[in-house]
Amino acid sequence: MTRRSKDTPQARAGQRVALLIAGTGVLWVLITLIGSEYGWSNRTRALFDLAALVGFGFALWQTYRLWRMRRNDKGQD
Repeated sequence: MTRRSKDTPQARAGQRVALLIAGTGVLWVLITLIGSEYGWSNRTRALFDLAALVGFGFALWQTYRLWRMRRNDKGQD
């Protein structure tokens, strides 16, 4: 039985990164809208902005790790 490309660990890791980016973006927009609707202070909304920044930074780090993993599988440094 052969493995399809979407079943590889790299493909699953790529899907997780995509979901992380999309989820972080959606939650960030929702929290921003909720904060403006309920009149949260700028300090509180900035806290959620920083949390979104951490989420996007983590996704960038995971993307870099995935890129390095694929390069190493191809025999490149």
